Amino acid sequence: MAPDGEHVHSCLRGMTAGVFDLDGVVTDTAALHAVAWKELFDTCLRERARVRGETFRPFTGEDYRRHVDGRPRHEGVRCFLASRGITLPEGDPEDPPGDGTIRALGNRKNLIFRRLLAAGGVRVFGSTVAFIRALRARGLRTALVSSSRNAAAVLASAGLTDLFDACVDGVEAARLGLKGKPDPDIFLHAADLLGVSPACAFAVEDARAGVEAARAADYGCVIGVARGSDPATLREHGADLVVGDLGELGMSMEVEGRRLPDALEQFEEIEARIGTSRPAIFLDYDGTLAPIAPRPELAVLSDEMRETVRELSRLCTVAVISGRDRKDVEALMGLDDLVYAGSHGFDIAGPDGFRMENEEAAGFEPDLAKADAGLRSLLADVEGVLVERKRYAIAVHYRLVAPGDVEKVEAAVDATVAGAADRLRRTGGKKVFEIRPRFPWDKGRAVLWLLDALGLDRADVLPFYLGDDETDEDAFMALRARGIGIMVGPPPHETAAHYGLSDPEATGRFLRRMIGMLEARRS
Repeated sequence: MAPDGEHVHSCLRGMTAGVFDLDGVVTDTAALHAVAWKELFDTCLRERARVRGETFRPFTGEDYRRHVDGRPRHEGVRCFLASRGITLPEGDPEDPPGDGTIRALGNRKNLIFRRLLAAGGVRVFGSTVAFIRALRARGLRTALVSSSRNAAAVLASAGLTDLFDACVDGVEAARLGLKGKPDPDIFLHAADLLGVSPACAFAVEDARAGVEAARAADYGCVIGVARGSDPATLREHGADLVVGDLGELGMSMEVEGRRLPDALEQFEEIEARIGTSRPAIFLDYDGTLAPIAPRPELAVLSDEMRETVRELSRLCTVAVISGRDRKDVEALMGLDDLVYAGSHGFDIAGPDGFRMENEEAAGFEPDLAKADAGLRSLLADVEGVLVERKRYAIAVHYRLVAPGDVEKVEAAVDATVAGAADRLRRTGGKKVFEIRPRFPWDKGRAVLWLLDALGLDRADVLPFYLGDDETDEDAFMALRARGIGIMVGPPPHETAAHYGLSDPEATGRFLRRMIGMLEARRS
């Protein structure tokens, strides 16, 4: 599905702004919306069938795509009910959640969605965020359009409020009396807020109603994102270009003007480098296998990724090296046959009693305990900060902290480290400050130790390391001359990695390519 490079450039040439849908493009809340709609309608349809003595016909994925996806909430209710020959009074926007009116059903759906959002957090498409940041770095303005009245809450939960110059959501549309998709109103208003002509802006949508709306607004280019859906449908409804993921547009992996070669695009080159060697795969967890989440406990591995790693481990050595505590990442992975290195490699374990725990590191636990207590006191009044005590580190997450308070968080971390400068040091990461022992051990040293301990320190073994963050640079450096480093997501700094991948979804595709190559060798 990857588009021709010249076609991409011709579509976007001359554009001065980009307007993005939220659900299914920036965040995966589309999946939560689909679940919420199904729960709403199945409950109503089941009860209706029981009362009337009819056969229950459930709400389907095709119902969602055809009648609901991309539309304002009450219009989705009305459109789906009409498809089943069901007529209800419109009701009042303030109707309590229920099933007596169209508005009551819409309000009930919103309650279900907010419950699901609170329970599961927000999954972010890293390739989209990287693409938008790359656009903004080039001076393009960006806006968000969404039929959802929850758009602001979703952006705040995902830590993405700084990504857009303007936002036209369901609340703003209702305030201004704008018609929802597939009418062009919200796209026209977004262009007006950005101060650009629609002809000089491009739109990115994943739903047919959204594509139709952008086309009707006469946007210069309409890009459809088909995540597992039929790309032909988006083209038929007006998309100029359809991709499976915005990472395919190739604007996400640049460091100071130097673009990392994409590991998927260059897989034949990587395969040639492997030759007859045995690959050994070392994987970071957060941001590499699982998407970055607002809170650590929400970074859940998909079933598809878990099965991919399981299959790969049957064909070659696979180890997961994480800043998380080892038992934490073991539980999240849910695979018994892997080698796990937690706490940046201080604590390592694997099958058949394989074990290494750095004894010297244990001597730093009192220092970390004291620092943890001090930090919690200093940051007690900072809303959104999360101080996560690990056995051999303290992670101070500020993804949910207001921008004006980040300096206060950083100052508290620096003061804590300064008070134990001979024992502790500060490192960083994506929206996190970390305090670790001042001790010569890191992910790079852990990789080299594992190669030796597992009998892989040989000329016929080619080690790979996949990571997404500052702490993974030690591993990239350790393998720079003897292996292959792959940066997942946009590098936040100059990197020693050899190749790049756009996001965890691309990681999955790359690992499946490795599985295919190794299985072909066996046949």
